[in-house]
Amino acid sequence: MSQDHLIKLVSVGDEKGVGKGHTYYSTKNRKSVERKLELKKYNPIARKRTVYKEKKA
Repeated sequence: MSQDHLIKLVSVGDEKGVGKGHTYYSTKNRKSVERKLELKKYNPIARKRTVYKEKKA
């Protein structure tokens, strides 16, 4: 992956706050997506799918 197009996805955690702060790095098509990403991905700390929000890298 090209380093200049990476975005940082940070976990919000589950309802108890477990797994908050876990990160994934990904890319996005900046021409078609103008808003910040919010995805559900697997969080290995909480051992379940949690919401990840885009933060400044």
